[in-house]
Amino acid sequence: MHPPSSNASPYAGEQAREIKSLSPEQTADLLAGKGMALAKTAELNGYPGPMHTLELATPLELSTEQKQASEALMKRHQAEARDLGAQLVQAERALDQAFASRQIDAARLADHTERIGRLQALLRKSHLDTHLQQAALLKPEQIARYAQLRGYTGAPDTAVPAVPPLHKH
Repeated sequence: MHPPSSNASPYAGEQAREIKSLSPEQTADLLAGKGMALAKTAELNGYPGPMHTLELATPLELSTEQKQASEALMKRHQAEARDLGAQLVQAERALDQAFASRQIDAARLADHTERIGRLQALLRKSHLDTHLQQAALLKPEQIARYAQLRGYTGAPDTAVPAVPPLHKH
């Protein structure tokens, strides 16, 4: 038996994956509708997400109405993210199978990657839009408190993210 080559790919061992482009963890996260940092730009710019808002409901002093609206938003978003995640997993599986079966050419490749790209964009939009909707449910002081509780503020040179100008309650 020969020792592994120093030229071995960092992908070595991944050829046995069901879907080569997705780890089992990534597949599970997509199917579960997890965030996977898809809304990080919103989160770090002062647009809280419903999951963490609900986790911080007490220190944020959410009203009953805010809590109910946040729960409904989270439920809608989770359903949409799971559906889009399942579609994305299936699209990646189809691309993988096209390569594995040698049933791929330039036109099919374009079709597969365009579908995957659209689904990735829709999934990210869903996560970002959920943060946008959540921020609209909160008062400016709750958004500032959220940023503090999440550890985004506190350093002397760190300002509290501005509240969006079209902020509604």
